[in-house]
Amino acid sequence: MQQIRPRRSALYMPGANARALEKARSLDADVLLLDLEDAVAPEAKAEARANVVAAVQQRAYGRREVVIRINALTTPWGRDDLQAAAAALPDAILLPKVSSPEVVQAAAEVLRAVAAPPALRLWAMIETPQALFRLDSIAALHRDPAARLDAFVLGTNDLAKETGARLLPGRAPMMAWLSLAVAAARAHGVTILDGVHNDIADRAGFERECAQGRDFGMDGKTLIHPDQIAPCNQIFSPDAAEIARARKIVEAFDLPENKSRGAIRLDGRMVELLHADMARKTLAIVDAIAAKAQSQVETHQG
Repeated sequence: MQQIRPRRSALYMPGANARALEKARSLDADVLLLDLEDAVAPEAKAEARANVVAAVQQRAYGRREVVIRINALTTPWGRDDLQAAAAALPDAILLPKVSSPEVVQAAAEVLRAVAAPPALRLWAMIETPQALFRLDSIAALHRDPAARLDAFVLGTNDLAKETGARLLPGRAPMMAWLSLAVAAARAHGVTILDGVHNDIADRAGFERECAQGRDFGMDGKTLIHPDQIAPCNQIFSPDAAEIARARKIVEAFDLPENKSRGAIRLDGRMVELLHADMARKTLAIVDAIAAKAQSQVETHQG
């Protein structure tokens, strides 16, 4: 099984706010999305780019995954953003307005031209109606190492804006889009992160939306405020009952008498190898979360 990184919580941080970039070093988000796009006014784009590059180059974010969201390559700032981000070497670069595979491929070509290391990955914002019809072909790029694609990030606000759909509790107008995006991501091994919840004061609504995204099969959720981190991490983490069940399934299939069996009976239920695979993934996520937490404790003690 490939290495798993927890991506439960992904917090947007405005690139023009140096204090916010500094504060991010102490936040418990799994992913920091350092934003050069929506959170930055046009007149502050160059300053934000310089701030973000300097922050990333300090390598002070510990085990948090650091991602720079650039402006679209079709804007006046996009190409400079991409080249600056490539030089700063975050974990990934988040591309906005990915409406087709060609958007990802164009960014990957720039990264090849500047000799960016293969470890520098690309993430894709799914936020246009056109993208919804090309989810499978975009996700399929994950199977091409040259394309560098690792993750989908849903831009539900932009999707609502472009389609006229209303942002309702429960997200009924978006159900089909969420399901299709998860299916495409899972078909090709792509991480998928849910869109943001806009009402910071609505803690109960936020938690319901986190649970909805988790139940859809998403890996985590994008956030707009540090207060959303803790409940998001909790909801997207396996709970004690899930962990105990996963361990029981793995232990049962590891017994010598079950090594060659495709299905076994456990606690009165039929359990197949696919359930063992799911259980091992659950335990790998638990281990990754524990390793991240331990690393942060050691960093604070040091």
